[in-house]
Amino acid sequence: MQTFQEFSEKLSRSISVKIAIIGFLILILLIPAFMIQELISERQKTRNEVVQEVSDKWGREQTVTGPIISIPYYEQYVTNEQEIIKSPKTLFILPEKLDIDGQINPEIRYRGIYKVIVYNSAIHFNGIFHLPDLNELGIPAEQVYWDKASILLGISDLRGIQKEIKVSVNDQLYDVNPGLKYTTIANAGVTSDIKLNPGVRDYNVQFDLNLSGSENLYFSPVGKTTTVNINSPWSTPSFTGSFLPDDHSVGNNGFKANWTIFDLNRNFPQVWNNQTYNMNDTAFGVNLLFPVDEYQKSMRSAKYAVMFIALTFLIYLFVEIINKKRIHPIQYLLVSLALLLFYTLLLSLSEQIGFNWAYLISAVAIIGLITVYSHSIFKSGKLTRITSMALIVLYAFLFTILQLEDYALLFGSIGLFIILGFVMYLSKRINWYGQINGEGQNKEK
Repeated sequence: MQTFQEFSEKLSRSISVKIAIIGFLILILLIPAFMIQELISERQKTRNEVVQEVSDKWGREQTVTGPIISIPYYEQYVTNEQEIIKSPKTLFILPEKLDIDGQINPEIRYRGIYKVIVYNSAIHFNGIFHLPDLNELGIPAEQVYWDKASILLGISDLRGIQKEIKVSVNDQLYDVNPGLKYTTIANAGVTSDIKLNPGVRDYNVQFDLNLSGSENLYFSPVGKTTTVNINSPWSTPSFTGSFLPDDHSVGNNGFKANWTIFDLNRNFPQVWNNQTYNMNDTAFGVNLLFPVDEYQKSMRSAKYAVMFIALTFLIYLFVEIINKKRIHPIQYLLVSLALLLFYTLLLSLSEQIGFNWAYLISAVAIIGLITVYSHSIFKSGKLTRITSMALIVLYAFLFTILQLEDYALLFGSIGLFIILGFVMYLSKRINWYGQINGEGQNKEK
């Protein structure tokens, strides 16, 4: 019996066995680490559902397509039975020049602890149309229904329309009716029935659109030359879609952006009939972003959980080997649970006070907890301070990586290289075949 106890005691002091135990603990701790990532994803999903719910009532992201003139006509042919058949057709004409000027006024709506960015917009459209020569298109003028033409305007979510729309065509006002007469240009929108003069080929179309929506506002470049000028007091925009602004300025007082898109930049023609084109494929615009997405940063930080646990275990292992302080596996486990608790604290606090303050409070709390616990293990102020400083460096390193999105990989690689070099330096004092608290230690001469 005494021999077995001696064997067990010797085995518990083995560095190799200790490393194997630590490796096993790290593998086990992968389970709660992944559970934390699932928790963050679940909270983010709940936030997205709240955003969707508010957007459904206020107005979703908006895509505006138009204005477009549609002119109905018919093609006539004679059957073998000498019967005259009239086949209805529609000619779609895009503006030669389209100028869009808009002001976006954002608002923040709250639902519980969640914030949703919505907006009201005031947009002025000015389109110059030049009707093509119908004879060149093979359309006889007498087969055109000039008095049944329409102005089409695609709007992705009609609930966002805030005021009545009046369309001016060569200074003559027309009312707007709900629904698109032809859904070939968009899935939803409004139609204004107008009358065209067969002897007039140039038309100026103007109207104002007061539109509310959530987060995104896009435009389809329907003009042969489309110019869009947008300004807003929102200071954190993201310019997205098929085209970036030609010029923009972003500051604390908001942003201004302008685009100029030509017909050669898109994949649909200026004039067509009885065909369908997906104009939204070339839509562009702006996304109103919150300055910090706490869930995205919490998820990124949680992906470093295993690395933090491994490095902290490494610190404890070196303290245990070099300073001959025996640390029980349960104590390793308790320290790792404290490290995992950091991420749940970070997530819960960031939902309330923002990511940066949440990170600071969570890091101070966990470092303080582990420091006090380490002092009870090491019984040494010096070793406790070393452990505390190492944790401070690790958390500062992680925070820096989270802030430097574009250079996170570079900075992280350099940091890990330095850490690995320091670990290799410390390891030269260790006889990996020796005992933790025995005679097998190699000391520097």
